Amino acid sequence: MKDKFYAYIQNLQDQICAGLEAVDGTAKFREDLWKRPEGGGGRTRVIENGSVFEKGGVNISAVHGTLPEAMQKMFGVGEADFFACGLSLVIHPKSPMVPTVHANWRYFEMYDEKGNVIEQWFGGGQDLTPYYLFEEDGKHFHQTCKTACDKHNPEFYPKYKKQCDSYFWNAHRNEARGLGGLFFDYCKANEQMSMENWFDFVTEVGNSFLEAYVPIVERRKNLPYTPEQRNWQEIRRGRYVEFNLVHDKGTLFGLKTNGRIESILMSLPPHVQWVYDHHPEAGSEEEKLLKVLETPIEWI
Repeated sequence: MKDKFYAYIQNLQDQICAGLEAVDGTAKFREDLWKRPEGGGGRTRVIENGSVFEKGGVNISAVHGTLPEAMQKMFGVGEADFFACGLSLVIHPKSPMVPTVHANWRYFEMYDEKGNVIEQWFGGGQDLTPYYLFEEDGKHFHQTCKTACDKHNPEFYPKYKKQCDSYFWNAHRNEARGLGGLFFDYCKANEQMSMENWFDFVTEVGNSFLEAYVPIVERRKNLPYTPEQRNWQEIRRGRYVEFNLVHDKGTLFGLKTNGRIESILMSLPPHVQWVYDHHPEAGSEEEKLLKVLETPIEWI
């Protein structure tokens, strides 16, 4: 399973990078290969200063070795070996009219002293973070997520949509990071789903990513915007950074397993502001977005 999934994310990385380069029209992804001293490594691809994308990364990694002590405590186990691989992406567009997007699909195995697999699971999801609210974009993104889920179980979309709303919640701000999407974790074999079934589901969601995001970018990338709207984008990016550094499990996992710091922090946008006690004008488009972020809504 680990070889099969790693082969899948290598291919998916190629597809997504090609799709995003086509949308941007000028910028190309730069590739870095890196090795982890304790075992494994990855392939980082970053796009910067494009016509559409200001900064973005589409990264894959496969790491293995002894489970770090911090992760042993998290999983409630003693010394054990592990393998983890995944694709993680974050795209920050230049225009405040185009939403930021994040996605991640991953697989984890843990072994006993004889090398037998004692734990294995999938996780992942995709979510949308706009700076200005276009309701049709939220509906399109969520409908694409639902269509992928419904092919495997009609209960998946409402369940994983709710988990996404709960996970991407900036508790210290009491607001959502964005409009949500899907979030699933610890997807293990059970009576309804084998690991092969989970593989099929996770890859279905991964394959839906470009369909979920690219039409939104195409609709919004040429809209005009003002310096004030760009200013608002940078203030909202600050909230994105806060979530990733304070709450995000993937960031923490990377830091605690001695991952490559440049790849872990590629999710951070290049231009951000923290303005003291900032409040948008009453009745403005900026305030409209904040109202939606206070209480997750049903997009479908």
